[in-house]
Amino acid sequence: MYNDRVIGKNGSAYKSPGKWFRKGISMIEVIQMFPDDGTAEIWFAELRWPHGPECPHCCSDNVQSGCAHPSMPYRCRACRKRFSVRTGTVMADTQLGYRLWALAIYLICTSIKGISSMRLSRELGITQQSAWHLAHRVRAGLAAPAGLFAGPVEVDEVYIGGKEKNQHASQKLNSGRGTVGKQPVVGGRDRATGRVHAQAVLNTTKEELQDFVNQIATPGAEGYTDSASSYQSLERVAPSSDSLSIRMRAASIASGGSSSWAVVLSSCVCGVR
Repeated sequence: MYNDRVIGKNGSAYKSPGKWFRKGISMIEVIQMFPDDGTAEIWFAELRWPHGPECPHCCSDNVQSGCAHPSMPYRCRACRKRFSVRTGTVMADTQLGYRLWALAIYLICTSIKGISSMRLSRELGITQQSAWHLAHRVRAGLAAPAGLFAGPVEVDEVYIGGKEKNQHASQKLNSGRGTVGKQPVVGGRDRATGRVHAQAVLNTTKEELQDFVNQIATPGAEGYTDSASSYQSLERVAPSSDSLSIRMRAASIASGGSSSWAVVLSSCVCGVR
């Protein structure tokens, strides 16, 4: 249904997007949605309180709206505290407008390979320091809640760090090439939900990697990894549902896990801090 030829404005024909085309709103549409801070504030308020304002301090719905206050338009009649849409969120204690927050969320969520603070500052017309602060808060708000992966789970590891020849003489280890001086990071991806969990480890020994697997996956979950010897003892089937091990198949890591590392590595190159 996506392979029909479409006629452009200049009369030329081109193929419509393929079946993997992801539908969404464009930047123009986002700007039209939020022409000013007031519109963006209303959008955030409706998103946070679909049934009306609620006090973030005492959870009371006995709230007075439209107060004559420069930054706190709501007042709780129960605890007598003032608050705004920002209170208790990642937007709290900042001077950035609601429109900037909405546009930043759009840019960060739609940049598949990540977006640097320098580019974000250019796109939004703010300083690099403000963009760095904003991006960190948005990513903190996007963090998925904790929970074990039900599987199938893909597990792989990667080494992050620059080449030793590019480091300062005081930081060089002078003990070889390859992974020397780099930080090992192991990650797991739940195929069912697309969630990814990664963490830095001391090394890639059997104990470190298997402990990570047992921490992120539910007992009895099915997993995929590469042929590294550290995972070999996990190839057995868990004898019971309360076992700490998961069933691992000796297969090449799927493209999902590799693409997750591609995002991480490209973010390091682009300077996403």
